[in-house]
Amino acid sequence: MKVNTSRFGELDVNPTDIVAFPEGLLGFENLKKYFVVDPGDSTLILWLQSIEDEKVAFPIIEPKIFKPDYIAKLLPADLNGLELEALNNAKLYSILTIPANVTEMSANIKAPVVINSQKKIGKQIVLQDSKLSVKHEMYKELKTYIVNFSSDDSKRTNYEPSIALEAGEFKPASTANRATTAEA
Repeated sequence: MKVNTSRFGELDVNPTDIVAFPEGLLGFENLKKYFVVDPGDSTLILWLQSIEDEKVAFPIIEPKIFKPDYIAKLLPADLNGLELEALNNAKLYSILTIPANVTEMSANIKAPVVINSQKKIGKQIVLQDSKLSVKHEMYKELKTYIVNFSSDDSKRTNYEPSIALEAGEFKPASTANRATTAEA
């Protein structure tokens, strides 16, 4: 399908690449459908582009790229609605703020975007960790990573999952659904 965007022009988007955000994103709750755009540059920054509003696109990045020790500690309730079968099916991104002075770039590591890469369902989750910031300055870390960057995509994107459950055990969506059905 063809999608018009103000940033990238007209793009061909495979309908299977569209990610549904049933709750929208914070501040954009009315926009429910997005897709990820890789502009193909060396910045490692992707874009979460709205299908419903061509002017809305968020720069995103995997937080492990600039903060290797980052772990999103999620409560089991945080994963509701993502229909995850396994945690390694989850992709984790931080939304960036890129001001005119790019050296002041920051990442929201307090409220990451989690996408079920198999079912194409996403959710922005506000983490309970008070040490995390919505404006984590990360330009220096990103620049260091780019200098040391390997062009081998498997090294870039095949991190161990950077999601940990804070309390309780992970219950795959299919198991949780069976349990609910069995109890009903």
